[in-house]
Amino acid sequence: MSFEDQSVVIMGGSSGIGEATARAFAAGGANVLITGRSKERLDAAAQRIGYPVQTRELDATDDGDVAAFSDAIDPVHHLVLALSGGAVGIGPLASLDEQALRDAFDGKLFAHFKILKAALPKLRAGASVTIISAASARAAFPGTAGLAAVNGALEAMVPPLAAELAPIRVNAVSPGVIDTPWWHGMPEQQRAAFFAGVAASAPVGRVGKPEDVASSVLFLAGNTFVTGTVIECTGGANLAAGG
Repeated sequence: MSFEDQSVVIMGGSSGIGEATARAFAAGGANVLITGRSKERLDAAAQRIGYPVQTRELDATDDGDVAAFSDAIDPVHHLVLALSGGAVGIGPLASLDEQALRDAFDGKLFAHFKILKAALPKLRAGASVTIISAASARAAFPGTAGLAAVNGALEAMVPPLAAELAPIRVNAVSPGVIDTPWWHGMPEQQRAAFFAGVAASAPVGRVGKPEDVASSVLFLAGNTFVTGTVIECTGGANLAAGG
């Protein structure tokens, strides 16, 4: 898909899904800017991407950073919000720390809110906004109520924002288990066993790759007849088993 000379901003582009999405857009000819909280990680991602991309160090939870960023950027064709507060707000209700849950909302839901609100004056007519949520929004795994709340809130915003902000298009991609650094807090052997279990139960027989999600983002960015939609990218793991 060609995005020749179109401007793309990817918030949270220094690793994983954001990095893969930046690579895919750049390969399609787009002028890509990636943001992240660490200049070192951004520079490393830019090297791995293999296409020219611009970088900007930014803390999406900081009002001053967000305002300065919005003032500085050129008009945008496609905005991708792949922000994450990390693996926080996880655990059984009985032991879930309230501050950790608030941190999860601050790092994802409110960060998305701040960036999108600040970026509105820079979004071109007909621009696309794509939010990266997570399939935990609709799953029923014990210990994920906090994640479900954060990602469910994000996904609930998509249809009303699509109606309110038209002709800007607003969509989301809801990934399942994707092999990204988000999981690196889990010990390696435990992570490998978990991935193997997910792969065994998924119809496609594997966990996801960041490139799988990036393909969905580019579809939503490129298809001007799609808005207000959440695309599940789970390898079928969300499907009910027959019996």
